[in-house]
Amino acid sequence: MTMTTATVTAATTARVKSMSRRGRLFRIFIPRRRFQLRKGCPAATGPSGTDARGGPQGAIAVGAGPQTTYTVQKQPPAGSCHFRYEKGEPLEDPACTPGAVSPAVTQANLKSTICRKGGYTSGIRPSTSVTGKEKALNAASYGYKGRTGDAEYDHLISLQLGGDPNDPRNLWVEPPDPGHKKGGGVNNGKDPVETKLHTAVCSGKVTLTAAQKAIVTDWTTALSSLGLG
Repeated sequence: MTMTTATVTAATTARVKSMSRRGRLFRIFIPRRRFQLRKGCPAATGPSGTDARGGPQGAIAVGAGPQTTYTVQKQPPAGSCHFRYEKGEPLEDPACTPGAVSPAVTQANLKSTICRKGGYTSGIRPSTSVTGKEKALNAASYGYKGRTGDAEYDHLISLQLGGDPNDPRNLWVEPPDPGHKKGGGVNNGKDPVETKLHTAVCSGKVTLTAAQKAIVTDWTTALSSLGLG
């Protein structure tokens, strides 16, 4: 680290106190305190700004939302993303897939969006002509070598929880669960978790934001962290 040439002074001028003692006047000079700042060292801000996964704390990113026409999104460089595992279950790399929400879904409009009768997600889902290409690119990003037909191109924050439909921060190639039979198609334990969270949000047991944050933090503990079993 290099030192800056700037110096911070505790007071712009030296303070002078005058004191009288036995009729004589004394002046006490209090010297200016000088501090040096190290370049590149931020001021202390309290707790770390990262969560237990190494991902950022605070608000989740907001994507573009539903589009009339979707285009293939740029994916992270090949081999730059790495799966994590919790009791054998695959989890995303938070550096590549931190999640992104749709601005079209809010706590105030749940009844007209994700909780409306007749469904919501089918009308906003990108076509396979787009997601198929993205899936192949994202598989390379994660270094996934298995059958792509056994992996799901998954919305980290699902569409039924207000996740953004085509933001690359919200999509990842999710490998099959442990014990999955090769060639057996998509099969993972995350889907029923998403459905239970959706039910809890629409019934008012948990807020939309709480459900989104829980699944972004760790989908394997999302239900228990919200007291949903």
